[in-house]
Amino acid sequence: MVKLAIHGGEPVRRSPFPTVNDKSGRNIGREELELLKRVVESGALFRYSGTMVSSFEREFAGFLGVKHAVASTSGTAALHIATGAAGIGPGMEVITSPLTDIGTIIAILGQNAIPVFADIDPDTYNLDPEDVRNKVTDKTRAVIAVHIFGLPADMDPLVELAEEKDLVLIEDCAQAYLAEYKGRLVGTIGDIGCFSLQQSKHMFTGDGGITVTDDDELARKARLFMDKGWDRSLGLPRAYVMLGFNYRMTELQGAVARAQLKKVRWVVERRRRVAESLTKKISGIDGLIPPKVPKGCKHSYWLYPLKIELSMFDATLDDIVKALQAEGIPAGAGYIGKPIYMAPLFTEKRGYGGTKCPWICPLYGREIDYYEGLCPQAEKTIRQLITLPCNEYFTEEDVEDIAEALEKVLYYYRRR
Repeated sequence: MVKLAIHGGEPVRRSPFPTVNDKSGRNIGREELELLKRVVESGALFRYSGTMVSSFEREFAGFLGVKHAVASTSGTAALHIATGAAGIGPGMEVITSPLTDIGTIIAILGQNAIPVFADIDPDTYNLDPEDVRNKVTDKTRAVIAVHIFGLPADMDPLVELAEEKDLVLIEDCAQAYLAEYKGRLVGTIGDIGCFSLQQSKHMFTGDGGITVTDDDELARKARLFMDKGWDRSLGLPRAYVMLGFNYRMTELQGAVARAQLKKVRWVVERRRRVAESLTKKISGIDGLIPPKVPKGCKHSYWLYPLKIELSMFDATLDDIVKALQAEGIPAGAGYIGKPIYMAPLFTEKRGYGGTKCPWICPLYGREIDYYEGLCPQAEKTIRQLITLPCNEYFTEEDVEDIAEALEKVLYYYRRR
């Protein structure tokens, strides 16, 4: 038996993989510099003094085939703009996934609304539409569907539910550029779509976001919410017509975003080829479950998730991940570690100003608790989940090394 690197053996890989953290795994350079140079030379870095952000908004809307796009400072801001435009407020519930970044939840709590968590489908890691239906109450006003890892959520039943119950359906597409559900791009299926431009995303400006919709009134409110609630068309005195925030993207971000938009299709296509190659190479490893892509869907592989059948191995998930890391593979365990509702923010209801607000808001008037066992499938799945990077600059040799390390480590730990 080959000795694992974690036990002193020779690692499969000694050189680093291309990474989204720097130029080794990011398509950025001359095109971005040319547009940035134009902004700097103009001296107009504010979005309403220049043209880069407004141009990016028009180009992104055209890219997705939607009517409106509103750029902002982050993916979190893009989501908060969506809940703000949708009129989410105190005493209202918003149902979302327990397997997500806190940015999704900030968009709810930022409106003094109540996050409600529905369980996931253990095969796709996305919201289980049936459990979403079970969680709807008379206080429910919206659903945020998170297209996790780049795989579309099951949107048809969510659209049907939203129409039946008069709910706003928001898509969190931070990880899912150009992912497709039954021939439609994610972000164009619900009422509002939200994208992130953070460093690790398919296209990036370091941080940044953009919110899209075909609804004229939602778009109007989204623009107001992004710009401090200020209706600039009304002149002086300044007309602050609704509560809003300063989520304005700068011209520097807009310049980079415009250049990146021309590259994102290539990025997604490359990642799909990398993922397809890896899936083929590891498909024969017992106890290892590659991503399952439902018929009619296209994955965009922000990450490459793997499920481990731990009953087949004499090791914990952490043991396996640490062994892979020792082999030189940048593997992660469980994505966010635990379902997000198990964080102290939720279990102890650490709200505004040290209070339990918004959970104790009189406009809500009921009890809600977050606890282990709330979403059993999410809790079980996250204990089986390994995430691997899926980078557009991975070579066939990189893919071979990942597959070899997985086979080596899992063969060692397999029950005999």
